[in-house]
Amino acid sequence: MNLDQRTALIVGGGQTPGATIGNGRATAIAFAKAGAKVAVADRKLESAEETAQQVIDSGGQAIALQLDVLSEEAIQQAVSTTCSTFGGLDILHNNVGVAAGAGHRDARIEQIEAEDFSFLVDVNLRGMVLTSKHALPIMREAGRGVIINISSLAALKPYPLVGYKTTKAGVIAFTQQIAANYARHGIRANVILPGLMETPMAVEGQVGKKSRDEIVAERDAQVPLGNKMGSAWDVANAALFLASDLAQYITGAVLPVDGGLSVS
Repeated sequence: MNLDQRTALIVGGGQTPGATIGNGRATAIAFAKAGAKVAVADRKLESAEETAQQVIDSGGQAIALQLDVLSEEAIQQAVSTTCSTFGGLDILHNNVGVAAGAGHRDARIEQIEAEDFSFLVDVNLRGMVLTSKHALPIMREAGRGVIINISSLAALKPYPLVGYKTTKAGVIAFTQQIAANYARHGIRANVILPGLMETPMAVEGQVGKKSRDEIVAERDAQVPLGNKMGSAWDVANAALFLASDLAQYITGAVLPVDGGLSVS
């Protein structure tokens, strides 16, 4: 899975603090080890810089960018900086997403506040639309490109909170729309649906009433394959495959990375 001479923009390439690695950081490192030049963008510049430094320490090329996906101007600038630094943009990896406990309140349909729902739409879905809006013309001119969006298994399985589920389902539809409309231009788009993962956002965000060990044990027990959650490396390796030429005939795919949870 060779990404030599490719440039990748990882949107959401930092991570929240925790005992494990997050999906965006793992993907940035995996892409760089496969030969890609990586632009790591995150709302928190310090976290993006940490990821970029890990890439550089492992022998790769990386820059860190501050990017809040709520700002179209910032998105446009991140795409422009990536292209001016590395000479183009071959891979867009959209990893940004928030769920309950991220400074807002998701809820069941009857309780959802309009501003909370709008915030989830803006971050989880609108942000991916706008990053793609500014990346696609560059890929179209080059005659090739790859877009990988991170959704969630919550889009397919029962999930109680309306904001997260609805926006993550929207990511699937949006990805398929890109695949259908841009295949003729040599651009592929696929979406990954992580299941229960042992990442900082998924686990540390729940620590409080229960200990981390209790939360991990409860989540592990729900996974059919080995009774153990996946790691960010499982998502990163799936993304690496989809970004590579080994997946050159794959577009519009909806790929669960979930240890069999979607079929249980």
